[in-house]
Amino acid sequence: MEPVTDNKTIVVMSSHTPSLFWFRMDMMLEFIRRGYSVYAFGNEEESKWAATFRDKGITYEQIPVRRNGLNPLQDKKTMDSITEKLKRIRPDKIFTYQAKTVIYGSMAARKAGISDCYPLIAGMGAVFINNDIKSRLIRVVMTALYRIGMKKCPLVFFQNDDDLRIFRENGIIRNQKIAMINGSGVNTEKFTMMPLPGTPAFLCICRLIAVKGIYEYLEACRRIKAEYPNVRCLLVGPYDTNPSALKPEDLEPYISDGVIEYFGEQEDVRPYIGQSSVYILPAYREGTPKTNLEAMACGRAVITTDAPGCRETVVDGENGFLVPVKDVNSIYEKMKYFVENPDVIETMGRKGRQMVEDRFDVNRVNAEICKAMQLN
Repeated sequence: MEPVTDNKTIVVMSSHTPSLFWFRMDMMLEFIRRGYSVYAFGNEEESKWAATFRDKGITYEQIPVRRNGLNPLQDKKTMDSITEKLKRIRPDKIFTYQAKTVIYGSMAARKAGISDCYPLIAGMGAVFINNDIKSRLIRVVMTALYRIGMKKCPLVFFQNDDDLRIFRENGIIRNQKIAMINGSGVNTEKFTMMPLPGTPAFLCICRLIAVKGIYEYLEACRRIKAEYPNVRCLLVGPYDTNPSALKPEDLEPYISDGVIEYFGEQEDVRPYIGQSSVYILPAYREGTPKTNLEAMACGRAVITTDAPGCRETVVDGENGFLVPVKDVNSIYEKMKYFVENPDVIETMGRKGRQMVEDRFDVNRVNAEICKAMQLN
């Protein structure tokens, strides 16, 4: 490929290509509206994604990054590949998120002589949650890598105060400026108020991994279905390569017993939000969970955990309920409350919609990002 000569260019990179499309597309389109060319770097093949991004006016390129890998030779390959691409493209700005691309993208930017690299910390991941020996060892290494990678970044985005506190306590953030943003934002024209179904129905949308609280959701659904057989419990989301991921054989008993209606990964989650009356995400830790916000934008009450990131989306008793992490009984009790008090759902759903309009509208969030990055 020929070197890029116009430096009014932004590279957005992630270790998970689908998240670029589903979580960062509105932001990238805002960059384009402000006169920038946009490149998206992700882990999946160009043959699968290039045309999809091209239709949006974005150039997509693959980078050899493995989200859950621990091989230092593979990580060096990741950094070298990113460095080569950045030297060729010579972007004016870089926006990077997710652990591997924050770390190695920031290092590559420095090697390529690009100073305007803006990482986003959107959740800390399992190694900052678990306390087994392996997680603690990986945490030490990742903390050191974060510190090295981000030390020259002029500004770092965070989505909640808990993650910022961890970075400060571990000396990762020192001289960098900080910008706090309200998640990824929600397109309130796309996610609109929907009528509630006649039958109480619960929905969870997530990757099927432990830290999303998938096991707790399944067990709470088993309990509520045993008491209220007519209630629906829906699940949307893909299986994952994470070591804690649920396997198809783990989910099968819940499907065959009629506890769960599983719809797999879906490009458009709105039809499933429309079938639900209450949204549930019992995650152990998040940045700011976008699915909570999308459900709120559609007028759904939310049950989520009193955990970093999740608690930012719910005012307990106003637009939903906060429950303790890993507490199946509390999830079940709140589900039961909604089944027995269906009139509350509409009231809470309207308050959730108002909260999204006031704080989490994607146009408001993207304007804050652009201002922090000093975009024209």
